[in-house]
Amino acid sequence: MKKEPTRRARRGLLLACGLAVAALASPALAAQEVVQGLMELRWGDPKGGAGEPARPSRFTATLVTDDGRRIALEPGHAKRAAGDFYALANRRVAIEFVAQQKSSRLREASVIVPADRLSIAPQDTKRVMAAAPVSGNTRWVTLMCKFADVLDEQKDVLFFQSQYGTAQGLLGHYWNEVSYGKVTLTNSSAHGWYTLPHPRSTYITGTGDDEDADLSRLFKDCSAAADAEVSFSGVQGINLMFNGNLDGSAWGGGSCAPLDGVNTCKRVTWNPPWAFSNLAPLAHEMGHGYGLPHSDNSDGDDDTYDNPWDVMSSAWSNAVRDATFGTLPKHMNIYQRERLAWLDAARKVSIPANNTNRVQIALDYASLGTSSNAQMVVIALPDQAEPYRNVIYTLEARMPTGSYESKLAGTAVIIHELKSLGTARSMDADVPPANVSNNQGSMFKVGESRVSPDPLSSHWVVVESATATGFIVSVGPKPRATGGPSKPRVAPSPVAAAQPPKPAAPPPVVEPAADARRDGGQRRPRRSER
Repeated sequence: MKKEPTRRARRGLLLACGLAVAALASPALAAQEVVQGLMELRWGDPKGGAGEPARPSRFTATLVTDDGRRIALEPGHAKRAAGDFYALANRRVAIEFVAQQKSSRLREASVIVPADRLSIAPQDTKRVMAAAPVSGNTRWVTLMCKFADVLDEQKDVLFFQSQYGTAQGLLGHYWNEVSYGKVTLTNSSAHGWYTLPHPRSTYITGTGDDEDADLSRLFKDCSAAADAEVSFSGVQGINLMFNGNLDGSAWGGGSCAPLDGVNTCKRVTWNPPWAFSNLAPLAHEMGHGYGLPHSDNSDGDDDTYDNPWDVMSSAWSNAVRDATFGTLPKHMNIYQRERLAWLDAARKVSIPANNTNRVQIALDYASLGTSSNAQMVVIALPDQAEPYRNVIYTLEARMPTGSYESKLAGTAVIIHELKSLGTARSMDADVPPANVSNNQGSMFKVGESRVSPDPLSSHWVVVESATATGFIVSVGPKPRATGGPSKPRVAPSPVAAAQPPKPAAPPPVVEPAADARRDGGQRRPRRSER
């Protein structure tokens, strides 16, 4: 019997041969269904903050074919089928579907490749290359739409227009700063209020926690209501503002549908009043529009909103607040910026999995727009048995400063772990990990170190000293053990130990009541992602 090609081999065939041609050329592939279309990814985020009920995030992946069919994908299979699934948002792709699967409305994909750019990144990264970097002017328009049976108009058009301003604390300034000057929102504008043709019940079905918003219909009807006044030519993103609650969440990602007579994908957000009244959740959804996934911490539960070092995790905690624009967005972790090619090559240092020398690196604060040193260190782990396949660590330096970062928990090196180019999780030396990573265990300071937790303990990271613009860190093989197993966090380095003893570390940072977690600080049991 002829052996069927592996998933990696089939992905290579699809990339090298062209999509339909590959399916015809290989007998093993001929039995599979290969479909092309646009990849539409969407993230749903429940309201956060003190007193809010605990609700999980939501994620949908849909293939929109050229004839308008919408094929809902099973997210777990889709993530495994692609080299870097999130890099395929709003792009043309080809999907090889599983030939036989259990009855389900969600289709299972075995291979997903980009059809707009058939190229592969360097072998050591094992990822399909992302689309062109997000750079230049990314013009957004705000469309304000009212349900036919809801009369409220919470904010006027001047409020929404001013959100795009370039002064500190506004979206135009924020996205320019967080992208290191790579992105602007020039000529972004706001329009409305427009009345939708139907009442809320037409767009939102179900009750209570089972409500479900028809996002595609909301996009279609809201954009159609604005079409006579708004030209969508040159628009990259659309922020939809609704005057009533949706399904308990704000949403961000893409919408692939005809617009101005052309079948296209736009970056889109869907915002109820609690989201558009605060710039932090609005920026979070716009981040999804740019193709960014969530980040998380390492406590192991299914709450993805407990990493206050990243607006793509916790928009509400450790955040600056403004009297007019509510909670402001903090920056995002350094790998999120790298996903969108906002980090210049000179600001990155890569440590290979087989590194045998101790490397010393000047690591500047990630918030510095004019840094002359590294701002991201990427440490690779050798491939082993799961879960240590395709694992990297990133190092970045953070400090409380500026219009967006001044409420961060402290000044430190932050370490994130990424498995299979998925969710970046902040690492925590506390055992067990804290429920929210604004604790001392998530902050690695001078004299502290971290041994990578893979079975080989491949790397030993030490924060050697502080500088005026960040830290000196070193990365190298783990020191030879002198007795007993190495702990995840070890004693200060010899350099730090030679100095006079330091006062005891301050107690863990505890946020004020306004920053309290919506679940009251209790760890929630793991639940399957919807």
